Amino acid sequence: MRYADSDRVFDELLVISVRTGDRRAAERLAARWHPRLMRTAIRILGDRDQGQDATQETWAAISAGWVRLDDPRKFAGWAFAILHRKCTDIQRRLIKDRDGLNEMALASGDARVEASDSRIAINNAFTGLKPEHRATAILFFAEGLSLIEVSHITGVPVGTVKSRLFNARQQLKTTLERQTP
Repeated sequence: MRYADSDRVFDELLVISVRTGDRRAAERLAARWHPRLMRTAIRILGDRDQGQDATQETWAAISAGWVRLDDPRKFAGWAFAILHRKCTDIQRRLIKDRDGLNEMALASGDARVEASDSRIAINNAFTGLKPEHRATAILFFAEGLSLIEVSHITGVPVGTVKSRLFNARQQLKTTLERQTP
């Protein structure tokens, strides 16, 4: 799904209206963008509840940061950059919490491993990607953002984005081939 020029212009007008205090424009922008941000967060994090948390944190940051958005034409990249940071924060918290639980389990002699939920093949394949590869692939393939936009959102050079996309494609292909009978 590509982000059409007409959508960009409409969003730009909504952002300009929001910055002048138009609450209805803010509600309309949220109605247009909340599902897209939510879908991306769930894909990045692999969990609906965590995706909802990330999206809620993202909207809080967007609402507090309208004045810092110097160019309303860059709303999409700005919103996805905030979402990317919030997802990264949640992933870090989860890793820290998981490591703490693993240490407690080892200390108590409980080495049980939870079985993962069964998911469709594509979700399993995406979940198996490194977090930075998963985020890059989702922003590029699923959200239809350009290499430059993904570069800006993730804070890495375009060459690194290309490399991550190449690696993600290779790993997705390998994973999906193994899962297909």
